[in-house]
Amino acid sequence: MASNQHRPRNRLSLRSNSTIRYGSMSSEQPDSDASSTQTTTISKKRAYIAVAVLCYINLLNYMDRYTIAGVLLNIQIYFGIPDSTSGLLQTVFICSFMFLAPVFGYLGDRYDRKLIMIAGLIVWIVTTLGSSFVQKTHFWILVLTRAFVGTGEASYSTIAPTIIGDLFTGTKRTLMISFFYIFIPVGSGLGYIMGATIAHATGDWRWALRISPALGGLGLLLLVFLIPNPPRGASDTQGGATMESTSYIEDIKYLLKNRSFVWSSFGVTAMAFVTGALAFWTPTFLSRAQITQGLMDPCKVEPCSPLDSYIFGAITVVTGIVGVFLGTCISKKLRDKVPNADPLICAVGMLSSSPCLFIAIVLAATSIPATYTFIAIGETLLSLNWAILADILLYVVVPTRRATAEALQIMVCHLLGDAGSPYLIGTISDALLKYNPDSPSWNFRRLEYSVLLCPVVGVLGGLFFLMTSLYIKEDRKAAELLASGQAPEPQETTTESV
Repeated sequence: MASNQHRPRNRLSLRSNSTIRYGSMSSEQPDSDASSTQTTTISKKRAYIAVAVLCYINLLNYMDRYTIAGVLLNIQIYFGIPDSTSGLLQTVFICSFMFLAPVFGYLGDRYDRKLIMIAGLIVWIVTTLGSSFVQKTHFWILVLTRAFVGTGEASYSTIAPTIIGDLFTGTKRTLMISFFYIFIPVGSGLGYIMGATIAHATGDWRWALRISPALGGLGLLLLVFLIPNPPRGASDTQGGATMESTSYIEDIKYLLKNRSFVWSSFGVTAMAFVTGALAFWTPTFLSRAQITQGLMDPCKVEPCSPLDSYIFGAITVVTGIVGVFLGTCISKKLRDKVPNADPLICAVGMLSSSPCLFIAIVLAATSIPATYTFIAIGETLLSLNWAILADILLYVVVPTRRATAEALQIMVCHLLGDAGSPYLIGTISDALLKYNPDSPSWNFRRLEYSVLLCPVVGVLGGLFFLMTSLYIKEDRKAAELLASGQAPEPQETTTESV
């Protein structure tokens, strides 16, 4: 029998020593930070502190992202822009975020993750602060700075979850991931409230963009001094093996053959479409609904009433906390009994939220309290998925490819999801204007008909998660075997390409 060194190497081969190897290019070296971190033992206390810091920065990211939505009425009046142009602000941010995510995913799987996050946070602080000084004759500068803000966030969002994945394992990892992702809805809600409050108090919406950078300075210091740089796969291999990075092409091929990753990414895309569109347009939509009912007068001079941003922000915070923890608890109880419980929970969350959101949109013309009630129920059901989705990615993908997987999923879900949904809703609304341009109530109706697209996309997302549930058991087992160095032959560990 020929020795191993005379055999042709394949993509998923393992070296016989303590280094786990996923690639076939012998000239490749382990990532640059491996040697300095492999022998470092990270205490539980420091690991928990690291999660707290990462959660704090994640909170700031989403506060900044939705501050713009909280002051959207003020921005429209200040620059004199229509709905479609307003939606462009969110679209350019998401576009830069998604196109640069693969770049940072590639770097995050190969180089010092902590340094990459520090550099990205600096870019985010500088560009966010700079966007607050834009004058009304230079709207294009605001668009440009929002694109650069997406650059900073891309470096953080692709890498931070992988660090948590390397600090914890099992149910602890699920819990820590849930804490991290709970700050998506919490930060979004606080962004509405903070933006509306500061814009109303100062009479200038630009002041709302200056709080997050100030708080970001503290986050930068905490990141520098308190965040460790654990070895990739430290929790999965329990310190028993060192994993080497592979070529980017090999990583992409591996991910495209991982059916759980592919279908869950489609599900995340549908979820991003719905949440992105609703998060951006709901305060404006509810304001127009109240004008139609005669409950308030149209806003013609800023600052506009912040009431809708307050209420929607508070609902987002509360439902986000409840939904994430509820989803995590259900997952922990069912995971040992039902192997595909996680994608099934996501499917139920998406499929049941769509009717609630549809009812909320339809009732807005007649009952604002009923609309808020169904929005709260729908957001709670959507929030079931946040932490579970991140956990799915972490356990169906091997450690040295997780940042690439995060980045690829971010790119796809934003490209086909919330990168275009705010702009698409605004464009449909503007296109409908011509059918009844002289009617004040039509200003509300055209936006209502536009956002009805969201429940339809939500149903598609639920179907994608049902497809994920068919393959997740097999793909999780394959990832565990690879990470532990006990992988079977390649044809048994890979799945068919979708």
